[in-house]
Amino acid sequence: MASKTIRVLVVDDSAVFRQIISDIINAEEDMKVVATAADGLQALEMLERVYPDVITLDVQMPRMDGLATLDAILSRRAVPVLMVSSLTKLGANITFDALERGALDYVAKPSYGADARAGLRDELVRKLRAVAGLDVRRILDIRAERKRRRAERPAEPPPKTISETECTELADKCIALGISTGGPPALTVLFEKLRPPMPPMVVVQHMPPNFTKPLAWRLDSISALCIREAEGGEVLKPNHVLIAPGGKHLKLLRAGNSARTVLDDGPPVSGHKPSVDVLMTSAAAIFGPRCLGVIMTGMGRDGADGCRAIRQAGGYVLGQDEATSDVYGMNKVAFVEGNVDRQFALPSGAAVITQYVRQWLRQPVAAQC
Repeated sequence: MASKTIRVLVVDDSAVFRQIISDIINAEEDMKVVATAADGLQALEMLERVYPDVITLDVQMPRMDGLATLDAILSRRAVPVLMVSSLTKLGANITFDALERGALDYVAKPSYGADARAGLRDELVRKLRAVAGLDVRRILDIRAERKRRRAERPAEPPPKTISETECTELADKCIALGISTGGPPALTVLFEKLRPPMPPMVVVQHMPPNFTKPLAWRLDSISALCIREAEGGEVLKPNHVLIAPGGKHLKLLRAGNSARTVLDDGPPVSGHKPSVDVLMTSAAAIFGPRCLGVIMTGMGRDGADGCRAIRQAGGYVLGQDEATSDVYGMNKVAFVEGNVDRQFALPSGAAVITQYVRQWLRQPVAAQC
């Protein structure tokens, strides 16, 4: 894509943000805005006239909202769509639905003000370049298969049958998971299937502030595990999952035979905040051979150094494979650099993790907690 100009269709009901987004794009030598639209109906009219390489799509619009527009676009053409979402609970939930339906990624729409353009520029340009080169048809097929599998399972989530006293053998162990682009749909597949007993789990999903709490609520509603956004100071517990809050690094500090969480407002690491490398490196230092790393779909290389730290400390690392990854990036780098012990297909991810956890347990396989 380096030698080709990326043609972008900008769809937003706000004239201010249409202009901000257009100015950011047109300032780049390798991309240009070929058309703008104020709502979904206008976007569909433009789609066949300008043939964009990427579409930026506002989440909340009149006449035809972002989800309906996304469905209509993808039914016509397999074009990369980048959602532009407000920093609200509603905006986050709609964005997660859009990712399930086939949007490739999203950027958060900042508040109006002098910093709006600066706060949006780097993330927007980076993600436009990344999604412009993706095989959208392959990703849509992956997500359609996930939807088919989900339809075959009961709609009601399993009960959270969690006993704090029956999982002492797992209290001094940890699973550290890193994920980025394509993460929310993939995490849904994983946590729908995972069952107790599980050691404490900590997760970094690259997201801005105000998105990770709704993500935790959403995953908690479909999982037999307890899933929360980390607030800092929590002691890790079996069958509990803590997700790093957007805009903060999540670190672990030793607490007895386990660890407690610490939130760090330091600079981005490996280009991200929260960073997978920060989380995994701290987990490796505390848990050593009792740490399982899991690196999944995402752009860039965040997590590759963390996976190395886990393996050097005697731990084990699982990596999502290319065939089931929306973006084979972070997990590819970790694998190519020799820091993944075993790859797994997403549909079997929960089974592979469970198999490894059972090796940690001295109790019979049938025991539950």
